[in-house]
Formats: sequence, structure tokens, C-alpha cells
Amino acid sequence: MKNARHEQILKLIGQYEIETQEELAARLVSSGFQVTQATVSRDIRQLRLIKVTGADGRQHYAPEDGEGPDLAIRYQRVLKDSYVSMDVSLNIAVIHTVSGMAMAAAAALDSLDWPELLGSIAGDDTVMAVLRSAEDAPVLMEKMSAITG
Repeated sequence: MKNARHEQILKLIGQYEIETQEELAARLVSSGFQVTQATVSRDIRQLRLIKVTGADGRQHYAPEDGEGPDLAIRYQRVLKDSYVSMDVSLNIAVIHTVSGMAMAAAAALDSLDWPELLGSIAGDDTVMAVLRSAEDAPVLMEKMSAITG
């Protein structure tokens, strides 16, 4: 029953811009599911749904793994908050971060899907990012500068 309800929730948030748990519960009831607000709240956590801003400026539920402008902004914020310095040698960028933030910064870099970046690995406070070519280094430095100020 839970799997069917979860499938219906994903279908509903794909069809409608559902803004509240109460609205989601009402749509589930209309679909034949008997739910309480507590059940819907638990389902939202289990499905890892997040609130995203729609074209009209109002927030609604969406799957966390969905790509979009809100996630790009979050990734950029992680980079800005963790960034200390960066240096490049040919097609390898070394990005220094606040202690403990390198993995988050590397994940953010990889998630941004920048075409010049092949991938990155991280330690505690250092990210090594491999670029497609040495010519891509200034492009990456410019993008990082735009984000980190």
C-alpha cells in the first residue's frame, strides 16, 4: 500500500504544483487513499521531496533528485560557502576549501554538469578537479570567480 501511495504522490506532484501537505493529502484522498497529515509528512520525508519555486514564484513539492534552477543555486551556495582559494596547472584545478567541506564542494562541482569539468575528487579541505583540456582552465576559473566573488 505504501509503495502505491508513494507512486501516486510522485504522479500527483508531477501533474500539479502542490504547495502544502494538506493539498497533497486531499489529492491522495480523491485518488482513493486514506491518509492522515502525519502519513503525508512521513511520505514526504521518505520520498525526499523538497519545495521548489515555480514560474509563478510560488513554492511546490518536487523530487529532491530533480535538476533545476533551485538545485543549481544550492550547489553554487555550497561552493561559495566552502571556497578558500584555487589554482590551476594545465588541466587540473586544485580548490582549497574550509576544513571538512571539500567533499560537499566536489559534489556540488560535479552536480553543476559544467562541460569543461570531467570530474573531481576530494579530501578534507582540498578538491582536485580534472578539466577536459588546459584551455578550459580560464573558463573554470571565471565560473568559480563569478560564484565566489
